[in-house]
Amino acid sequence: MRDRLELPLVYVPDRFGYVYTEEVSSFPTLQITEGELFSLLIAEKALQQYRGTNFEKPLMSAFKKMAAVLPDTISLNLADWEQTISFHIRAEPLINLETFNKLAHATARRQQLILDYRKPGSKTVEQRVVDPFHLANINGEWFLFAFCHLRQDIRTFVPARMVEVKMTGKTIKRPAGFSLNRHLRDSFGVHTGQGNYLVTVHFKGFAADYIREKKWHPSQKLREISDGCVELSLNLSSLLEVQRWILSWGANAEVIEPVELKEMIIQSARKVLNQYSC
Repeated sequence: MRDRLELPLVYVPDRFGYVYTEEVSSFPTLQITEGELFSLLIAEKALQQYRGTNFEKPLMSAFKKMAAVLPDTISLNLADWEQTISFHIRAEPLINLETFNKLAHATARRQQLILDYRKPGSKTVEQRVVDPFHLANINGEWFLFAFCHLRQDIRTFVPARMVEVKMTGKTIKRPAGFSLNRHLRDSFGVHTGQGNYLVTVHFKGFAADYIREKKWHPSQKLREISDGCVELSLNLSSLLEVQRWILSWGANAEVIEPVELKEMIIQSARKVLNQYSC
């Protein structure tokens, strides 16, 4: 504040701190461009996905503080931007705020947890002792990445499937080398596996254009093939999530390799066909 903002500050040894030597009526204004203000507005819009969580209050507080120091000289009609920019989530996850707050605090404070957890498709509730490493919002849905003492491995847990969350009272030691990006590097979503698969899929028709427009995975390679089709290649550790994704494209996607994935697609298609043939 003294050196960069040139405010009249001096250190007072008896008080172990700094004091103003003269009256200060205001702080220097923040210089910001219209483009930066626009980016700030985009960030505020993105906060909508944190509504209702314990992240909402500190995020909104920080945003309001930044907005309060903006200079009055910027001419930008915020009402116009409010009406033309928004964020929408296809399926909004249902969050139990009490559960979410416990997870957030335990993860931040490195507190071990006991989860009464229900797997999808199962009515049985299992108890898991876990060391929470990371709480992440991926594609609009929250996930807890934690070391599971039952499985002796890092597992992914969905807050909505937690029947009860309790503290054990133990403090954990998070691995120094843990990185969520590295953990999910070979995943197509949030599920990791022990495999090593080269997945190659051909897309045709309208699907080919959609595939060209996005980066679906860090390892992806795109190659143009005949008749406007495109070939997408990925290196993955699990086939579970990519199987569901390929099925969503219907007949516009054809698995070339691996054989295991091709067979999984065939079996799923047969089950759907049999269901509608009854």
